[in-house]
Amino acid sequence: MKRISINPVTRLEGHGIVEIFLDEDGKVANAYFQVPELRGFEQFCVGRQAEEMPVITNRICGVCPEAHHLASTKALDELFAVDPPPAAKKVRELFNMAFYVTDHTTHFYALGGPDFILGPEAPPAERNILGVVRRVGLEAGQQVIACRARNHEVIRMLGGRSIHPVAGLPGGWSKPVSEEERRQIEAEARKNIDFALFTLKVFDTVVLGNPAYLELVTSDLYHHATYYMGTVDGDNCLNLYDGLIRVVDPEGREFARYPASQYREYIAEHVEPWTYLKFPYLKKLGWQGFRDGASSGVYCATPLSRLNVSDGLSTPRAQEEFERFYFTFGRRKVDGRYPPVHHRLATHWARLIELLYAAERMLELATDPEITSPDVRRIPERIQGVGIGSVEAPRGTLTHHYESDQRGVLQAVNLIVGTTNNYAAMSMSIRRAAEKLINGTQVVEEGLLNRIEMALRLYDPCLSCATHSLPGTMPLVVNLRDSQGRLLRSLRREG
Repeated sequence: MKRISINPVTRLEGHGIVEIFLDEDGKVANAYFQVPELRGFEQFCVGRQAEEMPVITNRICGVCPEAHHLASTKALDELFAVDPPPAAKKVRELFNMAFYVTDHTTHFYALGGPDFILGPEAPPAERNILGVVRRVGLEAGQQVIACRARNHEVIRMLGGRSIHPVAGLPGGWSKPVSEEERRQIEAEARKNIDFALFTLKVFDTVVLGNPAYLELVTSDLYHHATYYMGTVDGDNCLNLYDGLIRVVDPEGREFARYPASQYREYIAEHVEPWTYLKFPYLKKLGWQGFRDGASSGVYCATPLSRLNVSDGLSTPRAQEEFERFYFTFGRRKVDGRYPPVHHRLATHWARLIELLYAAERMLELATDPEITSPDVRRIPERIQGVGIGSVEAPRGTLTHHYESDQRGVLQAVNLIVGTTNNYAAMSMSIRRAAEKLINGTQVVEEGLLNRIEMALRLYDPCLSCATHSLPGTMPLVVNLRDSQGRLLRSLRREG
């Protein structure tokens, strides 16, 4: 049996390997997306003081420490039985919106976008941010850099540090927003809206305006009909900071709606021997393997998923894009909402709609009279012992679950990271792309393998978050067995 390896997979966070196995006729027999590192955070956090978690878990990853910081802080709110003041919740959400703008900008221009702006067949040395700048122009490149710079300054201003923030506390936030800071953030938010609209125009021109790319996006190459997950507010509109977690089936019917504290009633986790990353699935349906459809427990939690579970968006320009998105894919409302879009490359468009939503919501919060209130924290007075908090990380629903003793010392920790939610779906997308693109007669060239990698990049996986190696690399262990499964020899090489 022939094996094709893509090692490492590029333009994503962390380290992963795609292994494709061909049969004697050169057709795909199987394909795996393997994560060869072990995440150790849940275990080495046991025994720590609970209040340390917001600054420990945001070191899981330097790409989205803000999401971990917020989910951890919200878990501590519950563990210490304290409800933050309204102003504190708004400051937290404002912080999250600035983070979303930077993160989604990075993915489109540096990670996923090069496949479209430069083309899937472009040489690897050109498929990067520098190649994108050469193609879209220096002025556009300057806008990208300026967008990231100004929003990282907002993150620093609100969170205390531009990376690995420190401002989140059980019961609220460590400092209020001054009027001078508010005015600066308002100005930056207005620039963010202009930048998001500019980026959507780039997408219109480069992707939707290119018949070949549009055919690729709407083809069945990257198509899976699964369940979808995301957080919504009381009107079933997208909310990236707080609300209830909603799950819809492949037809768009509501399957579940629950607070983060009840996640164990709905989500279970499956393991496979060939990877260190877990496979969450819908508990009521059970693990049915790597397949889609209404009877499978596989679900997806991405920007596309969040649009699919939402009845609409609460900001005006993003709502216009939301309507145009579903119209373009031929969806018409059923019982007041759009059926899901299952074309996974559409996730890139959904991500840009979220970019616009985050910019608009950032402006709403920056102009809210309560945002400068000095009342940003309530001091905890007791320990409840269990805390579960969630936010929508850019890559999916992020859940932190802590259990402590009455001294606040952690006894158990569980994290379901945004990327982890999507691991089963990513594995299915890899295999489907490989089966569709590789046949027994063609030469497997780099451009073809890149199209298979595109099946991963659309999810924007963060493997640094989803798995974490301790102390840095894992040993390679090869077990040789006979036809009866008996161990003949074990070979070990330290990483």
